[in-house]
Amino acid sequence: MNPLPEKDPGSPDHRSPARYLLWLLRAEWRGVLVGALFGVGWMLSQALMPAAIGRAIGDGVAGRDDRALLVWTGALLALGGVQAATGILRHRRAVFLWLSSAYRTVQIVTRHATRLGATLPRRLGAGEVVSIGLSDVAHLGDVVDIVCRGSGAVVAIVVVAVVLLATAPKLGLIVLVGVPLVLLLAAPLLRPFREREEAHRELVGELNGRATDLVEGLRILRGIGGEPLFSGRYRALSGRVRDAGVAAARAESRISGAEVLLPGLLIAAVTWAGAHYVARGEIGVGDLVACYGYAVFLIVPLRTIGEAAGKITKGLVAARRVVRLLDLAPDPDAGTARPAGPAELVDIASGLVVRPGRVTAVAAAQPRDAQAIADRLGRYAPGDVDFAGVPLREVAGLRRRVLVAVNEDRLFSGTLAEALAPPGTPPAVLDAALRAASAEDIAAASGLDRHVAEAGREFSGGQRQRLRLARALAADPEVLVLVEPTSAVDAHTEARIADRLGEARAGRTTVVCTTSPLMLDRADHVAFVEDGRVVAEGTHRDLLRAEPRYAAAVTRGEAPARR
Repeated sequence: MNPLPEKDPGSPDHRSPARYLLWLLRAEWRGVLVGALFGVGWMLSQALMPAAIGRAIGDGVAGRDDRALLVWTGALLALGGVQAATGILRHRRAVFLWLSSAYRTVQIVTRHATRLGATLPRRLGAGEVVSIGLSDVAHLGDVVDIVCRGSGAVVAIVVVAVVLLATAPKLGLIVLVGVPLVLLLAAPLLRPFREREEAHRELVGELNGRATDLVEGLRILRGIGGEPLFSGRYRALSGRVRDAGVAAARAESRISGAEVLLPGLLIAAVTWAGAHYVARGEIGVGDLVACYGYAVFLIVPLRTIGEAAGKITKGLVAARRVVRLLDLAPDPDAGTARPAGPAELVDIASGLVVRPGRVTAVAAAQPRDAQAIADRLGRYAPGDVDFAGVPLREVAGLRRRVLVAVNEDRLFSGTLAEALAPPGTPPAVLDAALRAASAEDIAAASGLDRHVAEAGREFSGGQRQRLRLARALAADPEVLVLVEPTSAVDAHTEARIADRLGEARAGRTTVVCTTSPLMLDRADHVAFVEDGRVVAEGTHRDLLRAEPRYAAAVTRGEAPARR
């Protein structure tokens, strides 16, 4: 067996969930073929056992032929050995295929998530991505696994029908007609199950996202006393997930019941007809035993087909979520214009004009307006923005020239130095960025060679914010857009950052979206936004005196202190 995971998972076909599942099977076609052959051998060895038992009884016991009894007993023993061997090999192959398909999907999702970058959290919730990695990959692996057993089940049913047609044509006809009828009767149960499973999976993804948000913001919630409110919301959503899970389980239980009832009715019909044929002398007692054995054996392949229907349904639901993520396209960065910098940046929707080489602060009466402006300036949201008179969508290498840093950004695992700057960054650049972000104490206490856990969990919220700011400053982009960069730090630290930011960004263009009086006071220029439009501009102190709405927004409604 090949080592896992594969070095190159390939390029998936994500035009539809069904096509993605078929692509997974094609990607593993050699293993699936071997597993299917083992599955066929496993099922066929069981399918032929009733025939061997029937011949042993008919020829050996009823015919009083010791040699025939010995031969057919040996055949039965050989079939048991083949069943055991192929069963072990099939299971080993199925487990490998399950792991391989799960790893392959995880690799593809991770690779695409990396390509999406900042687009992903804006288009898809964290809970959706978590659900793909935790549960959806398991359902996709189940599909590849059931194909091996399902192939054997189909072949076994065909072989049993052929044997019955040769032994007792009427019994074979019952099987040939009965199997499609069983599948036809069970088919209407699949659609409700798929719809309820999809609804359940959507809610599970939403609940995972809510849990992630709660864990990340738990310290803030405790500080503002918001735990009861958000725990109540989580409890309500959890109740909806439970109800949806019960509805999906109810639909699945109907399928499970049909897996037992419908094949049971078919088996009863075969057994009843076989007994009547023996009574009329049309078949012998050995053939009756074989027919009964076939009827009992048919439970296994028929239930396997029913199980395959359920697992493929779940696999399609899981594949739909994977396809939804793979359908997301990263923000285009295919412009060809290369305007010379530093240049003026203009957000036409709001009327904001960001002049080069200085720190411009954006204070909004509603924080969402400032966030919307930041998204447009970084082209994470649609909107008309000009850079040096050129539409932003036409600017080449936009991601290298304009960097938007928000508090939802993550610290990557690795050493602290690697988390803050790419390899090859001069130590002086990183030291200057740490000082400007007032994060030199963190680096001194931890050491730049210290390993950082995923998302920087070992650091406090304020420490993570300062490290994220240091990372943005170390990148030294032509235009840096910061969204509430000091919201989680204390006043003394905020004052140091405000004093040092202008010096660190000298000659570069910086936009700070904030309502912090300390940050606003140190900015070269302040634009006040209300209802999505710039309604006043000037310095912080001028706006405090001349614009009451601005004063109310940045002082939280309190009268500004006289200077």
